[in-house]
This record gives sequence, C-alpha cells and structure tokens, in this order.
Amino acid sequence: MPQISQRAVQMPASPIRKLVPLADEAKRRGVKIYHLNIGQPDLPTPQEGLDALKNIDRKVLEYSPSDGYLSLREKLVGYYDQYQIKLSPDDIIITTGGSEAVLFAFMSCLNPGDEIIVPEPAYANYMAFAISAGAVIRTVSTSIEEGFSLPKVEQFEELINERTRGILICNPNNPTGYLYTRKEMNRIRDMVKKYDLFLFSDEVYREFIYTGSPYISACHLEGIEQNVVLIDSVSKRYSECGIRIGALITKNHRLRDAVMKFCQARLSPPLIGQIVAEASLDAPREYMIRTYEEYIERRNCLIDGLNKIPGVYSPIPMGAFYTVARLPIDDSDKFCAWCLSEFNYEGETIMMAPASGFYTDPMKGRNEVRIAYVLKKADLQRALFILGKALEAYPGRVEQ
Repeated sequence: MPQISQRAVQMPASPIRKLVPLADEAKRRGVKIYHLNIGQPDLPTPQEGLDALKNIDRKVLEYSPSDGYLSLREKLVGYYDQYQIKLSPDDIIITTGGSEAVLFAFMSCLNPGDEIIVPEPAYANYMAFAISAGAVIRTVSTSIEEGFSLPKVEQFEELINERTRGILICNPNNPTGYLYTRKEMNRIRDMVKKYDLFLFSDEVYREFIYTGSPYISACHLEGIEQNVVLIDSVSKRYSECGIRIGALITKNHRLRDAVMKFCQARLSPPLIGQIVAEASLDAPREYMIRTYEEYIERRNCLIDGLNKIPGVYSPIPMGAFYTVARLPIDDSDKFCAWCLSEFNYEGETIMMAPASGFYTDPMKGRNEVRIAYVLKKADLQRALFILGKALEAYPGRVEQ
C-alpha cells in the first residue's frame, strides 16, 4: 500500500475540531451541546452584506483578479485608516480567509528548515501552516499565572540562530485574549530590527479590545515597515467566517510579488465572499458598537462565572473572545472527551477545546481549556452551571 507523506503524518489534528465525532454522536443520543470550542460568532452578519448577497445580479460568476477586486482593496484602505494604519491598495492582497494569508506568508518568506518564534499557547493552525511550508516553529512559553504576558527578550534570543527568519504574534491573542502593550510591541520591534526578521502579525480581533490600553498594530512600529506582514480577516468582526475572505498586507514590494505567485497559482479569492465583504464595510458604526458591547457583557459573564467555580481560574482577557482557563482535572483532552461521551446533566453538556493543542509540547496545558464566549449570556450561564456539575462528577478531578 502506498505511504502517505511525512508532512501529512506530522500535521496536527485540530484541537478545535478533533472532538467533533464525539459531539456528533452525543447529538444523535439527543444530548444538547453548548459549543464553547470554536470561534464561530452567533451575532448576525451586517445586513449590508446579506443584502449584497441576495441582490447579486451577475450573469456569470467569474474569476476575480488574483489579488482581489480593486474596489474592495480601496475600501479597505479607508477601514485601516481608522486605526492609523496608512496603506495603499497595492499593499493589500485579498486571500481565502486569514488562513491562506498565513500560509502564503510562510510559503513566501520561509525555506524548508527555516524557523519562526511564536509565543505559546498559540492558534493551533500556525503549526499546520508551518508544516505545510516545511518550516519549524520554536516557541516561548507564557503562563496563566502571569496572564500570558510576553516573555522576556532573553527567552526569544535564546532561540535565535542562523535559521531564524521571523517572529509570529497574534494581537489580541487567540487563544488567551491577551493584548500586547506598547512596551511589549516595542521590544518585539527592536528584536525584529536587530536580527532583520520578518514580523508576522495576526490582528483579526482588533475590534475586540476591552481595556483603555491602545491597540498597537505591527504597522504602527517605526523602522521595520519592510519586515511586517499583517494578517487580517472579516470572519470575526462581521460574523462572516463562511465567506472565507482575509487579507495579507505588506509594504515590502518584493514580498508582495512573491506572494502574488502563490495567489496566481490558486487563481483567485472567492468572488461571492468579496462582494459580501465589500458591502459589509458599509455597516454603520452602530453595528460594531452593539457587537462590542455584547462581547463585553459575555466576557464579564464568563470570567466571573468561571472564577466562582471551585478550583477553576481564568485571567481576565483584554481582547478577542476567548479565554484559557485552568481546571482541577488530570487531563483536559480526557475531560473534554468525557464531557461529550460519558457525561450530561439533564440532557445537556458542553464542548470545549483542550489547551494542549495550543502548545507544541503536548504535555503543556494538560489542565487548561480554551473557551470561546460566542454564545448569548443565558447560554453561557447554563454552560457554566453544567461545567460545574461536570467537574463535580469527573473521576479524574484533581484538587489544587
């Protein structure tokens, strides 16, 4: 029998989706599941985007330009200007979701065997994209005790060698909700400049910042304009995960030309998605305000509720709509699977993402889970109650 590739063997299973078969089986048994495992917002997509979808009058659904429609890129220039990110349309390449932007950035910047440094816990698919590019992710660990703040520069520098090509951050962070401070961003800037590295910055959650601290984009950092690769997506801010529209942004024209080769090889980003995304940029400010205020209330509800459960601890996330919580359990993978396969309370249970999948060392995060607060408050409160009941019944409970 032919063997699959080593790359396929190394490709990690998604910690967010790997428990889906257990969830499907639970649903077949009639169990209701509260999905806290995935960043799929339940808030409505802007009506402007939905109307554009309903009113498409084209006779042919054609290829778009490989870098996306100019009209969308021009509109995005105005969007980024609100955040003091000064761009031209040529700095923006439309991609099939933020995921393709990360993959094309890695494919264009990294040779097989090259290394990038990533603070962890980190979005699990970064590892998958690195493997696809033949690159290696080296991690510096953050801790729940310190609120997942940026590690010291010395920890980064211990990993830098002749194969190091870049640093990757997610700000605000998925999975922790941490927001990097100006001081931390300046430290990253100085390292990037000192060692002439790429800075890959995933900033898809910039609308969701719950502190008075300013949002510091990688594009705000002076002196490394040619080093920055910004990753973005409309999935979260407009509840449009399914239209698969993202963006890769760089002022490095040589890099842009390289990325375009990959864009041309896949022909074009989604036509329908671009139409919806462009229209959604016209959503009134009230749409984002309502969305923001709803997430503030959900965050407060979740974090207050988690920290009232005996043995549970979660720092307060300052951005995005996730938190990493520490539970009084022996193994989060086993616990999350047990919640779906063996436990229910009054016919209901919860689905969470084991945090081990957000670390490169599978022994880390064994008593942590990532929780997405993308459900309405009543459902979050019920989910918290069920989590408490699950922890009381779980045979692998560990008193801390």
